[in-house]
Formats: sequence, structure tokens, C-alpha cells
Amino acid sequence: MAKIQRALISVSDKAGLVPFAQILAQAGIEIISTGGTAKTLREAGLTVKDISEYTGFPEMLDGRVKTLHPKVHGGLLFIRGNETHEAAAKTHGITPIDLVVVNLYPFEQTVAQTAVSLHDAIENIDIGGPSMLRSAAKNHDSVTVVVSPKDYDEVARQILAAGKTTLALRRQLAAKVYARTAAYDAAIAAHLQKEFSADQNSLPPALTISAPLAQPLRYGENPHQVAALYGKFHEFFQQLHGKELSYNNILDLTAAASLITEFENDPPTLAILKHTNPCGLGQGANLREAWDKAFATDKQAPFGGIIVVNQPLDGTCAEAIAEIFSEVIVAPDFSTEALAILQQKKNLRLLKILKNPTAAQPWDLRGVGADSFLLQQRDLKAATIGNLKIVTQRRPTEQEMRAMLFGWRVVKHVKSNAIVYAGIDRTLGVGAGQMSRVDSSRIAVWKAGEAKLSLKDSVVCSDAFFPFPDGLIAASEAGATAAIQPGGSVKDAEVIAAADERGMAMAFTGTRHFRH
Repeated sequence: MAKIQRALISVSDKAGLVPFAQILAQAGIEIISTGGTAKTLREAGLTVKDISEYTGFPEMLDGRVKTLHPKVHGGLLFIRGNETHEAAAKTHGITPIDLVVVNLYPFEQTVAQTAVSLHDAIENIDIGGPSMLRSAAKNHDSVTVVVSPKDYDEVARQILAAGKTTLALRRQLAAKVYARTAAYDAAIAAHLQKEFSADQNSLPPALTISAPLAQPLRYGENPHQVAALYGKFHEFFQQLHGKELSYNNILDLTAAASLITEFENDPPTLAILKHTNPCGLGQGANLREAWDKAFATDKQAPFGGIIVVNQPLDGTCAEAIAEIFSEVIVAPDFSTEALAILQQKKNLRLLKILKNPTAAQPWDLRGVGADSFLLQQRDLKAATIGNLKIVTQRRPTEQEMRAMLFGWRVVKHVKSNAIVYAGIDRTLGVGAGQMSRVDSSRIAVWKAGEAKLSLKDSVVCSDAFFPFPDGLIAASEAGATAAIQPGGSVKDAEVIAAADERGMAMAFTGTRHFRH
């Protein structure tokens, strides 16, 4: 590749632009530019040729047409050293453009704003930018293309050293271009499909997955598995302290954040999770009281677990938490005193929730092998007193109703088959992920016994229907006086009869919360 002689610069994000352009000027590179970019460079004292002067054609249609010109794309695409291409370029007065610096109209940022109009969204669809990027990237043997300010430093370093870039760098930059334009087009397609769809819950006709690398990870679920984190994770969570997050940490802490949003407007609430399952959740007049109730549910599982709270973590609660080993603590914020206590543990990760993660895309995506994916709506449905159907002769008391609604929010986040025994402000026993529902119930009862917690007058919560009366009978024998479940079994009448025989109250929600 010959030395770079001519650069075309047109950017929306002007971070780092002026220092980079100054290096290009220092290297004797002619700069062609457009609109606001040219204005910024001139104000910095740089000599710039307007795109209209270069093409001999004015910008028009409110700037919609300015770089869509044969002199631009010919200058990018003609193959250097190809006699036919060289002759055509000479005949039509096309000069080579060796460096393209373009980032795109901020479409994603525009549509992320609340109540953005369709007009504003469409006006922020870049046409000329992606066209130039794709032309330059296709001809990367001869053209250097920069789509991100993050690459300015390395490009500038190579230009200062040799007046040109290496083929290895140009290949890397070209690949980044196609990744960026793919992501850009995917964002446009997703937004317009949503805007133009009569059914806001309709599924996309094609699933395009494009997410930037957020951070590489040391390994996946196990040390022999390569892994990385992609997407906008850091817009929702900020790590304040501790060593690098692991794959499993991220799975656990996002599950914890999802759970705590169920209690966003509740009194002080604290949950402890292990392997994405809640193993204890409590509420109190303060977070220390909430901790005591959550920890009392299961004093073994929390070691190496994830702790999440629904309000800023204070020093008193931090002191109690610091007595055991935890992997991650997640909170809306941390007091100065709490940070001082917890930052003494160098391996403990502290994560601040910046934005409610359930307010992001309303879809869950899961890879299932065979180059296939499952897409579903997130399970955000909540139960209220108004949509419960009381199916037993005895109605629940006010205390039982409070415990039902409390436990129902927890069981929704426990792996199926899921059983939770609960009081009005705490979990008492949790059974998760068993092949049979009655086994989950037995485990929950056993856990409560291990923790020396009485299940007398508790409420049993089941994420799916009791297929037979045996699960309900076992709960009654353990001390539960009320049950909440979806209903819908062919044996519902037998289950209801078993509850009536034992004087239990039972509510059907009509909604199942399987979690595989």
C-alpha cells in the first residue's frame, strides 16, 4: 500500500476528532469533509476541502445527498494497480481516497429516548455513512477505514511511523465496519418493525443478533470454556469494587437484579441467591432486619452467593454481610460507610444498579444449539388481590393474603419445579429445580427444619399447579394453612377437596411461572 495522501472525514461522534485530524495534517494528508465535521475542523485551525468542492456537485436535499457520488465511491473502490480501474479513474477525474473516518447518525440513541417521533427516527437513519464505510471496507487492501474513535490512536501511530497502515490493521478495521453496519441495520429494522406493527407483541420475521463486546471473560461456566460478555450490560450495572466478573457472576447478579425489581417499592428488602435461585429473602424496618430474615432461611447456601437489596446499602447491614463470604453484592447504591467496610474484601464484587434491567428489551433470548434460538416475552406478569381466584370454602385471612402475594413474587424466580414456604415478610423454606413437585416441597420443608424455622401458619407457593393432592397434603402436614398456585390441573377438584378437608385457604392465579 502506498502512503496515505487523502482522507475523507464525516462523523457524528466528534470525540477525539481534532487531535486525530491534527496528526493527519501533520503527516501531509489532504482532508475532505462534510457539514458539521468540516466546521469543527476549521475551528481548530485545520485546512479542509468541502465534499462539494471535491465532487463538483453541491450538497442537496437538506444534506441527504452529499457523499453519494461516483468521485467518492470511485475513489474508494477502484483497485489500485488494476490497469482497467486506473484508466477509468483517470478518464473520469477520480482521485484515490485512502482513509475514511466515518461514524453514523445516532439512530440507537435517538430511538432510546422516550416518546421519540417516527419522523425523528427516520431522519436519523444514515445512508451515505454506511455506503462509504462498506465501499472502503470492501477495498481494504488499499483503503483504511475507521468507524470508531477507539481506533484513532493506533491508526495515528502507524501513520506517524510509516505514513500508512498495515494490512493486518486494515483487515481488523474492515471487519469492525461490517459488524457496525450490521448492528446499525438491525437496530433500524427492530425499531421500524415495532413502529409499523399493529400488534406490539408480534415476533420479528427474522432474528438479527448484534451486540458489541462489553468485556472478555476469563472463562465460561467452567475453566475450559471460552466466554465473553456482549451488549449494554455496563449501561445497567457499574462495578465499584472487586475482581473481574465471571460468567457465573453475571448470570447470578442479573437474576438477582430481576428478582429485586419485584420489590422495588416495598419496605427494605434483601435477597440472597445461589446459582440464580433465591435461597432467602426478607423484609424489615431496615436492611439489617431484612438480612437477618433472609439469612435465617438457609445459613449454608449463602456462602459464595449473591446478595441484592432494594435500597442503598448502609453500614450496619454491610457489617453483618461482611461476616460471611459472598461473591457479589448488588444495590441501587452504597453508603460511604458500607463501601469502607466491604472494600476491605478485595475479591468481593460490588455492583451498582444504574437502570432497571427489566425495563430493557421485553424479550428473552436463549441459544439452544443446532444454530437455533428461542425468543420469548419476559415473564413480567404480576399477581394482585384483584386477579386471584379463591377456590376453597375458607377465604385467606389478611395475613395469609399478604404472605401469598409475597411468596408468589419469590417463587416466580425459583427454578422449576419450585416451592416456596413464606410468611408475610420472609421466606421460610425453598425447594428448587426438582423433577417432581412433591420432592421440591420435601426439600423446602427439610431446609426450614435445618434452619429451625417453623412452618406453622405459613403459606405454600407453587410456580405451577399441583398435579395431585399429595403435594398440598404434604404442605398442610408441614404446617401451611394457605396455598397459592396457578391451577389448571385435571385433578384441581381433588386438590381443592384436600385443602377443604384440612381447613386450608387456596388461591388460583391463572398464571404459571415455569423457569427452566
